[in-house]
Amino acid sequence: MAAPDVKQIRGRYELSQSEFAALLGVNIKTLQNWEQGRRLPQGAARVLLLVADKHPDAVWDVVHRGLAHS
Repeated sequence: MAAPDVKQIRGRYELSQSEFAALLGVNIKTLQNWEQGRRLPQGAARVLLLVADKHPDAVWDVVHRGLAHS
């Protein structure tokens, strides 16, 4: 399975690096390393990025529900 194109996925969500890093629960430096190909997302972050790539509506639904309960 190919590595997710993190920058492309973030672009579809129209989020800044800091916003997308917060959404994923990762440090902005980690996100920058993924986008620049210095590191590859692993584990749960990789799965979340693959879901975000294929099912953006599902991700937005979860995010908005989470914000409503904050």
